[in-house]
Amino acid sequence: MSELLAPAGNIEALDAAFGEGADAVYMGLKSFNARMRSSNFAWNQFEAAVDAAHKRGKKIYVTVNTVAEEDETERLYRFLSYLNSVGPDGIIVQDFGVVRMVQEFFPKLELHASTQMNCASAAAVNLLSREGFKRVVLARELSLEEIKAVKAASSAELEVFVHGALCVSESGLCLFSSYLGGKSANRGMCTQACRRLYNADADGAERTGYFFSPHDLQLIDRIPDLMQAGVESFKIEGRMKSAEYVGSVTAAYRYVMDNWEKDKKGAIATGKRMLATDFARAKTRYWYDSSDAENFLNPDQAGGTGIFLGTIQNIKKEDVNVRNGDKIESARVAFADIRGGSYDPDAGDSIRLHRKDDTGRESHKIKHVKVVDGVRWIDIPDGFSQGDPVYLLQTKSMSKRYQRVLPSDLSPFRRQPGAELLPVLDLTPVPKTGVEGFPDGIYVQVSTLKDMFTVLGERQIRVILELNSETTYDLVEKKATLPYSKKQIFISLDPYCPADAENKLSQTLDTLIADGFRQFVVNNPAHINMLRGKKVVMLGGPYLYTFNRWAASWLENQNIDCFITPIENSRKNLEATFEPKLRRKVMVTLFAYPALFRMRFKLPESYDFMYFTDKEGTVFKTLSTPADGSFVMPEKPFSIIDNKARLEKEGFTHFLIDFSRTQVRKQDFKFVMRALFKGEVLPESDRFNWKDGFYSPEKMEAYKAAAERNENASASYQRRGKTAGKPAGRNAESAGKKRRYNKK
Repeated sequence: MSELLAPAGNIEALDAAFGEGADAVYMGLKSFNARMRSSNFAWNQFEAAVDAAHKRGKKIYVTVNTVAEEDETERLYRFLSYLNSVGPDGIIVQDFGVVRMVQEFFPKLELHASTQMNCASAAAVNLLSREGFKRVVLARELSLEEIKAVKAASSAELEVFVHGALCVSESGLCLFSSYLGGKSANRGMCTQACRRLYNADADGAERTGYFFSPHDLQLIDRIPDLMQAGVESFKIEGRMKSAEYVGSVTAAYRYVMDNWEKDKKGAIATGKRMLATDFARAKTRYWYDSSDAENFLNPDQAGGTGIFLGTIQNIKKEDVNVRNGDKIESARVAFADIRGGSYDPDAGDSIRLHRKDDTGRESHKIKHVKVVDGVRWIDIPDGFSQGDPVYLLQTKSMSKRYQRVLPSDLSPFRRQPGAELLPVLDLTPVPKTGVEGFPDGIYVQVSTLKDMFTVLGERQIRVILELNSETTYDLVEKKATLPYSKKQIFISLDPYCPADAENKLSQTLDTLIADGFRQFVVNNPAHINMLRGKKVVMLGGPYLYTFNRWAASWLENQNIDCFITPIENSRKNLEATFEPKLRRKVMVTLFAYPALFRMRFKLPESYDFMYFTDKEGTVFKTLSTPADGSFVMPEKPFSIIDNKARLEKEGFTHFLIDFSRTQVRKQDFKFVMRALFKGEVLPESDRFNWKDGFYSPEKMEAYKAAAERNENASASYQRRGKTAGKPAGRNAESAGKKRRYNKK
């Protein structure tokens, strides 16, 4: 029997999930999970939840599905140790560093591969299965036939999403939110750039739309097919959703799963009726039936969800009585007069408010309704203004009281992460002679053979050629003449490897190896499996996310000894991850047009534009083909080419100039290379996260505290009229010695 897996973003959702028949829930704690904006669970709540679930014969899975920077690895180790002591039924992970720690120190923790790990083929699933994974959450952009094929050819349990919000980008490959301000989707900080309103120039006329905001997934009528295919777990998306949503969706899927064999048509019809109160976006089966983007993209649909209630006409604030624990207190609350829709919201209804300039949105449960002189006023959160649209998410009638899962007394549950010291990990240094096939110098990556000829003659040592539909034809079918020796060429593999492309890619790789190509950039677990045991050099690509040395160590154990650092990495974290003696293992990208969205489909014909802008006026461009899918890239390139000399001084010896998905013009290439060799800042370029790193709430609080201290110190100085004394020296560091641990 397949498992029904529901989200639990808070205690009430946990109650609703189990109350409506979920077999298991997945939840995050206060760190290292991909929904950092949800409420998440405190330590004692989580421990109590595991205990209560197990007494009910239910399961709890914990999301540890973000990438960790090097300075977070000790805290990560302590977190895993805590989880190991509590004993959830599995942890959902993305970072290979987490995998490495679990394999070495916590083998009792059951590993589930997050959808962020981008597994879409049997080759990827089987590699992870050999590495100890019990379950793999498949990438969402797969057809029913592809899921069946993966199941038939793999050994691990499969989990698939069946309901909820979709990402327009291929799973685990979105960089857009990170590019806009360091809030990385790979760190649980996604700001949903896909849901934003954009402006485009289409045939000289300005067009506005939510061009990349997909419909919501709904596969209730495909549950019988998936159960017959042998899928072990059906996952409902929604850790940011209310308990009412979790309860109603769980109940619908539970009903179909339990009753389809007796009456398939009737069970599905009943399940759909139960979902009729899900006032979210339009529904789609996504890739299960069709790859036509018209089926899941509608630029005229607002990026938010729900039934339109109208816009805010007026706002006023009044004092109302609110409950604070056991006390009733007076509080100042904002009330709004909303008009323009066909439904009058009531207390208990859930709504979502959008700022009219698309700078933000917020869900809210109405607590107070007042009718004054025929005008209906409802309470709203602060931060909204006249003209902002409001949508209905759920009505009060959908609310239901559930038996509480957690005990009222949480005092017996006292476990917390301790102060364990993470053993020091030694990676393998590169010998002075260098890795065979990986000499020092400058590498240039291109997407066509024509571009290879364009960059010929400059002082780069090697070229990296992207393997796509065009270059596959040139290399395999046409056997085209190349401007470089095959020994000088790395073949870069696309990070998305779906099931229906798996066999063809495997055959292509065998042909290329037989023809003399020996060096490959791998970007997906499937690639590692396909090249396993073959006499080739594998360079870990940027989409394998080596943000810490533990991730690098796991890849070393897959016979990958050198790495291209992730493009959203920072200089500080790069240097912390790789000590000076290890830096010859690393290639640093100095220039690129990073793919912010990577989409498996061709954009609709109605998207007759190449360039579009956001509300800040930042320009982006699209590239869309039937064979290779679609990409969104910034018009302004990422560049740190002026840092090359400094990086060389720090021990880095491999550098990448990446012209992927960009037609290379000779004059542009020479301009970039000239700036590189002169150490000049490239004009009209962006640093991405290189200088400031990932956005961190903790860092922001530290910055604010430091600024406040400086302000107070300055005020104190001015009052005293003299300089403050020198600060006291720092305490000596603890003499506690960490145990050293070697990678193998």
